[in-house]
Amino acid sequence: MAHEQINRTKAKLAAGGLALGMGLRQARTVDIATIAGTCDFDWLFIDTEHNSMSIDTAAQIAMAAIATGVTPIVRVPGHQHYHCARALDNGALGIVVPHVDTADEARAIVDACRYPPQGHRSIAGNMPGLGFANVPVGEATQRINEETLVVVMLETPRAIDNVEEIAAVPGIDVLLVGTNDLCAEMGIPGGFGDARIPEIYKRVIAACRQNGKYPGMGGVYDAKLMDQYVRLGMQFILSGNDLAFLMAGARERSSMLRAIAR
Repeated sequence: MAHEQINRTKAKLAAGGLALGMGLRQARTVDIATIAGTCDFDWLFIDTEHNSMSIDTAAQIAMAAIATGVTPIVRVPGHQHYHCARALDNGALGIVVPHVDTADEARAIVDACRYPPQGHRSIAGNMPGLGFANVPVGEATQRINEETLVVVMLETPRAIDNVEEIAAVPGIDVLLVGTNDLCAEMGIPGGFGDARIPEIYKRVIAACRQNGKYPGMGGVYDAKLMDQYVRLGMQFILSGNDLAFLMAGARERSSMLRAIAR
């Protein structure tokens, strides 16, 4: 177990691949992990910022995802260290922290998510990411540091202004542009095709490449825009959420059947 690749999403990003995530807004049972894998998603965006999911439910889904090879990544509700620790100690292999505007905030997140010497995460005992095996503490903490994916969300013009400094923070893996909130903060809510957005993406991508990080995109779900922005170099892609997928499929089916009666 100690030498098995655990975080396949992190490995795929390191190889230059595209890592596709499914957001969880409605799902509350562990079968969503297997569903995501069957549908060829790489990671789960287990959202505890915007839905009512408890940390216990998030942990149950995370543990199920580990067994499938789909990477469980929890978006925490805030910057407090205990949000990160509780998710990571109970099955998450990655953390997404929203609303990160400065390098100092990014450093505090690394401090909460990484074991010494990279950070000051507390050691809780046998680790779910290692199958709860009795691995020597020094080896276990090193392996989990290597396997944990730390993602910060850039959701304001201030964050974009500081992107080069944020990207330079050791221990951060992904800079994920929260395009929905960013557009709202820019005064163009829903303006995902605005000419300024690809320029912002290019700046984020350049900062990531300069510092060995991976650029990510969320909030953009129009197929043409997604094609455009992935071709720019976005790698870590929040592809949509379970509610949107369910509603799209349900609407397609009801429309087809209603058309029969016309």
